[in-house]
Amino acid sequence: MISSKEDRLARFEAFAEAVSDDRQATQSRMESLRNQGKVRTATYQQLLANKMTLDQIIARLSDAGIDLK
Repeated sequence: MISSKEDRLARFEAFAEAVSDDRQATQSRMESLRNQGKVRTATYQQLLANKMTLDQIIARLSDAGIDLK
């Protein structure tokens, strides 16, 4: 299936926005757990790993000239 450039751009922009939103939600959840003193829980550690992955995606997008922040 061949997509138009506009369609591909729209899907890419939706992806970039979702990455940014996911990072913000992850950061917020981590902060909540941190305030409860639950930084050693499996949930917190999983969120940390997810945040680091999202940070790397954002960094790669930024390297390509796409700034999400």
